[in-house]
Amino acid sequence: MSKKKNKDQAANQEPVVEAEAPQQEALEQENAMLKQQLEELKDKYMRLYADFDNYKKRMVKEKLDLINSAAQDTLSSLLPVLDDFDRAKKNAEAKDSKEHFSEGIALVYQKLYSVLRQKGLEEMETNGEAFDPELHEAFTELPAPSEDLKGKIVDTIEKGYKLNDRIIRHPKVVVGK
Repeated sequence: MSKKKNKDQAANQEPVVEAEAPQQEALEQENAMLKQQLEELKDKYMRLYADFDNYKKRMVKEKLDLINSAAQDTLSSLLPVLDDFDRAKKNAEAKDSKEHFSEGIALVYQKLYSVLRQKGLEEMETNGEAFDPELHEAFTELPAPSEDLKGKIVDTIEKGYKLNDRIIRHPKVVVGK
């Protein structure tokens, strides 16, 4: 009877093991599906984090650009005043000039230029350089006084200026041909 009992128990246990196999397979499928969802969510998170990091960097860069160029309009409107100052000084320093550029005016002139330099304004040097249409505005062409000045800037009619390495006014130049 004990043998019969053992056979009955063994017979009873086999169907239990067979019933657990589909459940375990279902659990494994669910586990694989959850792992796949986890990987997808990790990927989405990493992409979102990278996008946000790029956004922060772009905003910082735009803010710095805005700060650096905030005074551009004001400085651009002062450029004709600087041109007038330069012409007055040049005229007063001419040998046959009757006008006098007083010491006080010279001090104001120097102070104005030094303040503008501190704010990032710098004059573009042009005479004798090769003409570059990206940097210079050709006003006219004249026969070059010498062979080495062909294609180069012979004279500057209006100075060009940069503000923090960004051109705010292109120089108007005469080019030798």
